[in-house]
Amino acid sequence: MTVLCDTVAQTQALGGQIARLLRAGDLLLLSGPLGAGKTALAQGLAAGLGVAGPVTSPTFVIARAHRPDPSAGGRLPMVHVDAYRLGGVDDPLGQIDELDLDASVDEAVTVVEWGDGMVERLADAHLRVTIERRDDDTRAVTLHPHGGDWAQRLERL
Repeated sequence: MTVLCDTVAQTQALGGQIARLLRAGDLLLLSGPLGAGKTALAQGLAAGLGVAGPVTSPTFVIARAHRPDPSAGGRLPMVHVDAYRLGGVDDPLGQIDELDLDASVDEAVTVVEWGDGMVERLADAHLRVTIERRDDDTRAVTLHPHGGDWAQRLERL
């Protein structure tokens, strides 16, 4: 499934729509070049989940945990990871292990930017979201279900 987004607001809105399908234990991998809109999609996911605090790129801290905000209708925590800097280390899988993401993966929605080839083993199933920035500045957001009931859930989108 591919969705075209003309603006950052549309990318965030798509994240909000995807958030309605999410449940504890879900793993999402966001892929695309710098500036494609991965963090904008994560912001939409966070808004849809009703988590507290601003959602910004965790490039320098690598991971941020966002608790549900009951006043915003929050229902699930979200762990937002940016594995961009891990791609240049000798042992990126070891670095992922040190983040101890598997400790929270069952009770939260885990969203990982730049995690391809590093975090798929955290869950039996995952949703890969590939964002392509086109020459006209639109974004082509493609949703790739991997295992579980992702294909059925995406039919509701």
